[in-house]
Amino acid sequence: MDLPELLRRLSGYPHVVVSWIADDGYPAQTPAHFAVDPAAEQIVLHDTGQAVPTDRTLNVIASHIRPQPGVGYDQRRYISVWGTGERADSGVRIKIERHWGWDEDITPFPEYVERSNPQARRYLEELSIERGVELKPRLSPFWTFLLATRLPFLTATVVPILLGIAVAGHAGEFSLWLALATLVAGAATHIGLNVANDVFDALSGADEANVRPTQFSGGSRVIQRGIVPLQRMIAISAAGYAVGGGLGLYLVIETGSLLLLAIGVAGVLLSVFYTAPPLRLVHRGLGELTTAVGFGPIMVLGAYVVQTGELAWEPFVASLPVAILIALVLYVNEIPDRPSDAAVGKRTLPVRWSRETVIRVFLIGSVAAFTVVVAGVATGLLPLATLISLAALPLAIQVHAGIRKYYESPYELMPIMGRNVQLHFVTGMLLFGGYLLAIAI
Repeated sequence: MDLPELLRRLSGYPHVVVSWIADDGYPAQTPAHFAVDPAAEQIVLHDTGQAVPTDRTLNVIASHIRPQPGVGYDQRRYISVWGTGERADSGVRIKIERHWGWDEDITPFPEYVERSNPQARRYLEELSIERGVELKPRLSPFWTFLLATRLPFLTATVVPILLGIAVAGHAGEFSLWLALATLVAGAATHIGLNVANDVFDALSGADEANVRPTQFSGGSRVIQRGIVPLQRMIAISAAGYAVGGGLGLYLVIETGSLLLLAIGVAGVLLSVFYTAPPLRLVHRGLGELTTAVGFGPIMVLGAYVVQTGELAWEPFVASLPVAILIALVLYVNEIPDRPSDAAVGKRTLPVRWSRETVIRVFLIGSVAAFTVVVAGVATGLLPLATLISLAALPLAIQVHAGIRKYYESPYELMPIMGRNVQLHFVTGMLLFGGYLLAIAI
């Protein structure tokens, strides 16, 4: 906020608080009425509660906040100026030397926090040098791991693997041990993928440029906030891929299926080159397609092949709804990231397309996902009970309406993004439940 604009806003406050460091070294402050002199870039204090010194720096603060019972606060606005004062007939005149201001209506609080990150890191670095010991933000190991790996997003892996296992069970094949090994292998690989995405987005500058992240977009932010260093994130990613790859090789040996090996290798390559150079598939507008293939046919067919040792059309068709819907999760999550993605050449579909096209394609995609289920049942490829997945249709309608309403407002869009994750999860689990019902019948 430039100084003329700050002074204009300051003039709308009824009073300010003046602070300074007293002779005893403790802070002192007093309320005051004031007047703004924009031409001279000065503030004139009068009716102060106690005498204001003129031999030291004064800090003048104006603030506004509205409590929201049970929720928190909104309408937060703060203005702070620094300078030295001099006595005048009208009171104490302060020549402004430094100034700062924040208005929640202009810069939402989460964005303000992100914009403050570089300054916070510099402060901690300088303090570390001064004290001779490293100072950095700290979280418990559990929360650090949860954030760094984005564990809640593992539903994108659990849903297709469970579905593939259920389709195999419907075909009369099921091994509990192989099913558990498949789930762990898929989850470990997904962790490797999540962390690798953060690493490559940090190296490309995409996450650093993103000052409007949400809980569903913009990465984990643990690198940007100095919680986990880049090298450790690389190690976590490598460990995830190592565990997933090791279990994958065990499953190949256990089943003797080279077909499973091919599916596994394809899945790993897609996950790595999603953000890794030289392909950087997401930068080329192929992120949705890559995600659909990786978290749709590859995972469902992989889980099916582990159980049966062969491919079939049924698991492929069953994988398409979850493939489309997980692609739409990524697609909607990319909407708030458009400015930062465009700045670093990350040409996602929401970057390439207009607002109306993005909204229309979401509607087409969600309708297509449920159409596949109906067509699969009509052709006999899917059991009748999978039609229960149509119960998730209202979620798709809610997400479409929310995107249209909050397209330009990342933080109001955030609950809609959460609803979109629910759409994928609920639809996938209803398909899984439909198969369990078909098996029981």
